Amino acid sequence: MKLGYVGLGKMGFNMVERMLEKGHQVLAFDTSREAIDALAKKGAQGADSLRALVRALPVPRLIWIMVPQGAVDTVLGELIPSLEKGDAVIDGGNSPYKESMRRARELQAREIDFLDAGVSGGPAGARTGACIMVGGEQDVYKKFEPLFHDLSADKGYGYVGRSGAGHFVKMVHNGIEYGMMQALAEGFSVMKASGFGLDLAAVAGLYNHRSVIESRLVGWLKEAFDRFGEELSAISGSVAQSGEGLWTVDAAKELGVPVPVISGALDFRMQSKELPSYTGKIVSALRNRFGGHTVTNS
Repeated sequence: MKLGYVGLGKMGFNMVERMLEKGHQVLAFDTSREAIDALAKKGAQGADSLRALVRALPVPRLIWIMVPQGAVDTVLGELIPSLEKGDAVIDGGNSPYKESMRRARELQAREIDFLDAGVSGGPAGARTGACIMVGGEQDVYKKFEPLFHDLSADKGYGYVGRSGAGHFVKMVHNGIEYGMMQALAEGFSVMKASGFGLDLAAVAGLYNHRSVIESRLVGWLKEAFDRFGEELSAISGSVAQSGEGLWTVDAAKELGVPVPVISGALDFRMQSKELPSYTGKIVSALRNRFGGHTVTNS
């Protein structure tokens, strides 16, 4: 396929590299000229503006947006006047699902297709194969299924429902992630305080050999201990949160579903700004290992 790609951050840059590797032609735009030039050296075509990107694409156009959720409407506001009936937009970022439902309606009124694609796997997954959850009209999904296939890990993509469903499923995924990370951090904090002098990196490695909690998260925790040391002294004990956990808790309240684990993990992150802790260091270290987030002490 030939497509436009907007947003060359950690996820977007790696995803475009994978698209090129899979034989797709990519016209890329970002506010960073450096990122555009770096991808041009790898085979992408750079665009100087969103309008230039639209003009250079064959009709019907496909444009993938990979920008922070607060910038999506701004990007669409610049793109839409140049788009035509039959063009398609995929939002691959972490947008609130109700916003994706609204955007789908607005674009549908202009006869422009829209898919919301939740992407999990962090920068490494974007480069080597992600997990992609797609919402929108199923016939539109089918049209672009080969692209989702090429961007995902084996069996790592799927159509999950109508517009908004892709970002809803990804939102809940991130809420679950909050709870799982919190449980790991609390458990290892208890072991550190136990007085047994446990080698926590070794315990994490042991857990990751056929125990019930064997997982990529446990593997990343071992990597964090190996890299930063058991004390995690370079890591902040205050944990940032990008919003999806809060969105999950809010959605659960609307639906009347209790989510004490996810809610507790969210509360911990918010309180950690004033109450940094070793538990917070573990959660921060995990965020660094799978998401590339900056979590070191300033």
